[in-house]
Amino acid sequence: MREEKNADDWPVADDGLVLVDTHCHLDFPDYQDDLAEVLIRARRAGVGRIVTVGIDLPTSGAAVALAEGNPALFATVGVHPHHVSEIAAGDYDRLRALAANPRVVAYGEIGLDYVKEYSPRGMQREHFARQVELGQSLGLPLVIHDREAHADTLAVLRAAMPLAAGGVMHCFSGDAAFAEEVLALGFYISIPGVVTFAKAQAMQEAVRVTPLARLLLETDGPFLAPVPRRGKRNEPALLLHTARKVAELKAVSLAELARATTANAERLFGFKEVLA
Repeated sequence: MREEKNADDWPVADDGLVLVDTHCHLDFPDYQDDLAEVLIRARRAGVGRIVTVGIDLPTSGAAVALAEGNPALFATVGVHPHHVSEIAAGDYDRLRALAANPRVVAYGEIGLDYVKEYSPRGMQREHFARQVELGQSLGLPLVIHDREAHADTLAVLRAAMPLAAGGVMHCFSGDAAFAEEVLALGFYISIPGVVTFAKAQAMQEAVRVTPLARLLLETDGPFLAPVPRRGKRNEPALLLHTARKVAELKAVSLAELARATTANAERLFGFKEVLA
């Protein structure tokens, strides 16, 4: 990787390095003015595939439309816990129809959020369980959102076992003990740019105890930009900073980390295209 001259330079990968951003929200307004440039920067930074994630019915449709228009993009569909109180009659049928698109590689982002509680907790749990069942019936891996709801999140997932298509704990926010419980479900753990923050010691320890074969990388863009762009808009090119930190924590080369996490993403999401 070329070292940046300053924090405003965009990272550029060495030839042959291939990463996968397993969770980004490219349909968000944050990218509407420069999406083409965002994708060019991503490719220069070695990001060969991006999974753009639905959080409700409209964004799920937008994610699918983006993925249909670019072979490097793939989509998920689902309803985030913030939005389950907005689910209307017929939405599950519409989500099922969207999920039939061949560009859809997972069901989510679904789960529980006990921090903001934009939807009541009971309603969150009800729709989380229902969406886990739907994702299972579709044969899709699950993309799980969990904020300060570890016990209830695990309870819903355990009640649905076996989860044949597996899944990923996106934007992992727990400690090493929680990582062990997630791994026991057969899930992957996806690491965001927060891992580069000096005070993210619990997450860093979780990375250390997680086998390389179970790690994924993500931006969760436009949120949670890594150091040295912390506080600015996140985007797929910045995944390279996260990858470098995770490689350091795992005591492996960046190339080895990239090979492993890309293989993990291919295994979970079943990508069909061969990267150029």
